[in-house]
Amino acid sequence: MSRLYKDEQDDWVTVCLKYLLFVFNFLFWVGGAAVMAVGIWTLIDKSDYLSLLASSTFAVSAYILIFAGGLVMITGFLGCCAVIREQRSCLSMYFSCLLLIFLIELVAGVLAYVYYQRLSDELKQHLNQTMTENYAQPGKNLITHAVDRLQQDFKCCGSNNASDWQHSVYINSAEAGTRVVPDSCCKTITPSCGGRDHPSNIYKVEGGCITKLEQFLADHLLIIGAVGIGVACLQICGMIFTCCLYRRIKLDPY
Repeated sequence: MSRLYKDEQDDWVTVCLKYLLFVFNFLFWVGGAAVMAVGIWTLIDKSDYLSLLASSTFAVSAYILIFAGGLVMITGFLGCCAVIREQRSCLSMYFSCLLLIFLIELVAGVLAYVYYQRLSDELKQHLNQTMTENYAQPGKNLITHAVDRLQQDFKCCGSNNASDWQHSVYINSAEAGTRVVPDSCCKTITPSCGGRDHPSNIYKVEGGCITKLEQFLADHLLIIGAVGIGVACLQICGMIFTCCLYRRIKLDPY
């Protein structure tokens, strides 16, 4: 009688684990979609700003997120199949995929953290040079568009301040005409409005565009980190449930 009771209790625990794993896989699938969405959003909506960065670390982190997100969604489906079929081989493969995804996200997290630490120095060293030497130059249309969008979106002018444009190749060329700053510095853009650098006409922000872009990228790295940590926590739960269910399945059906 006690043996029968124990078997029934074991079956009940197994059923609970299966339902928990199903719920986890649904949350895991949603988390994977969120991770992929953040990565795609970074590359598509913010691609202009990425062209202003000296290194590709930020973009690489986004690509890793997209890959990890896609793998998460596939793994969630595999997890459901493993639970339904109750095969140890499927559960082992599912556990291996969870571990692989965890390691991938760990790499992305380390890259994001390292980049976060050196973000300020990189912007200070390279942004001013990029803006003054490449703006409105032949073959640099992408950077020109990125700088114009940066100054308009963040309402700033110059890397540190508007006077940085005095050293610009473009401003010192005949093509600039009477401009002392690009027209994208103007609060209201009109042809040749950059000829007057008075605060009533152009954006004069303390710290310039470097401060604005640094804050934007730092906030974005926090979003990437928060999403990654959330999915990683789900993965840990999934691995625990998988190990428990694996131990409950005595035979591997053929």
